[in-house]
Amino acid sequence: MQTFQQRFLVLLLCFWVSSLYLMAQNDIQYYRPYDQRGVNMFETPKTTLTEESGFKVRIGGHFAQQFQALSHESGLEKEFGLDTLIKIKPGFNLATANLNIDAQLQEGISVSLVTYLSSRHHPEAWVKGGYIQMDKLTFLKSDFVDKVMNNLTLKVGHFEINYGDSHFRRTDNGNAMWNPFVGNYILDAFTTEIGGEAIYQSKIGLLGVLAVTGGEIKGDVTEPVVRPQDDKAKRSPSIIGKLGYDKQINDKFRARVTGSVYHTASSASNTLYGGDRTGSRYYLVVEPENATISTRFTSGRYNPGFSDKVTAFMGNVFLKYAGAEFFGTYEMANGRSNTETDTRKVSQLAGDLLYRFGKREQFYVGARYCMVTAEQLSGTSTTDVTLNRIQGSAGAYVTKNILAKIEYVNQNYNDFPTTDLRYNARFSGLMVEGVIGF
Repeated sequence: MQTFQQRFLVLLLCFWVSSLYLMAQNDIQYYRPYDQRGVNMFETPKTTLTEESGFKVRIGGHFAQQFQALSHESGLEKEFGLDTLIKIKPGFNLATANLNIDAQLQEGISVSLVTYLSSRHHPEAWVKGGYIQMDKLTFLKSDFVDKVMNNLTLKVGHFEINYGDSHFRRTDNGNAMWNPFVGNYILDAFTTEIGGEAIYQSKIGLLGVLAVTGGEIKGDVTEPVVRPQDDKAKRSPSIIGKLGYDKQINDKFRARVTGSVYHTASSASNTLYGGDRTGSRYYLVVEPENATISTRFTSGRYNPGFSDKVTAFMGNVFLKYAGAEFFGTYEMANGRSNTETDTRKVSQLAGDLLYRFGKREQFYVGARYCMVTAEQLSGTSTTDVTLNRIQGSAGAYVTKNILAKIEYVNQNYNDFPTTDLRYNARFSGLMVEGVIGF
């Protein structure tokens, strides 16, 4: 009896695994594919990859592994002989992985759940977010609603906020399929918040987004601590808006121009520029001797420390003619920490220039320039600092699910005070990355 039960359990397990495999191969309606097909896709489209409208589950994943050969230096070492930076040598970084589960509940309604299985910051698995997305509301049996939903997408839950367009091209832990480079921008506007979002996309190319969220990366019902500069504790929602134009003009030329705004009047802990808890791709660059991979997980990025009273604007231009494409970003923001009375400013200018070639544009070469200027808080005063980065990259989609890329990066830190480890610091070198997405 025991042998029969064991065989039955093994057979049941095999059947379950096979079912998951088969379900994992199915596309669902109105979603961004996790492989090469998702390149240069922004908001989820109002067209579908499948006409099947019944219940289905799609299970996928992302895996990324890098070989890092970077060197770094600080002006404190060169000019004052201080041994301040951790020693780094060429080697493999920690592999990162995402688990993607998408379920189509009925025609035009789906749920999405992304879990980080392995990340630089957290050794354990943890949920990025989950939400329900509605592109059709046929259950209401209303011709008027059906007509409205032809151009409208509704999203409710805990999701990646749709501020700007750069978050659609960035690396998200194990998901590096859509980023033609290895690293993200220096000023990395990315976070997840709880709320609702409406996206309007017309057939003539007009685009509009309006979202209201809780303004913080996680839910919290406790009363915020009263800050010295305020007479009472506050917690306000975030308002996110976007207007734009996105049109395939002809067979070769596509143009997209958008402007986005993010505003929260008051937050206990806003994370617009610190919401990526998975970590940077440049491990331990310009970090102190006692640094660890998990505690100093944002190496190479700049976080202005805006946790309260944040207003930000981002403008983006995406132009693609045949295989040549340009993606530009200009961003400006102001905010303050919970201990400050006045707001500070930060801005970023960045541009990606790429050329994709091959029968399915499976090969590419590209370059990126990024510059950040900021009012850096130094004790009780501020200092104007500048960071700039140059990246050169080449990559190949071996299949639509496998990407290999190599990058050269050079980043400089300017005008930081001598009390800061980043004083006249720089890092440079090569990164090699392999990515799988399905």
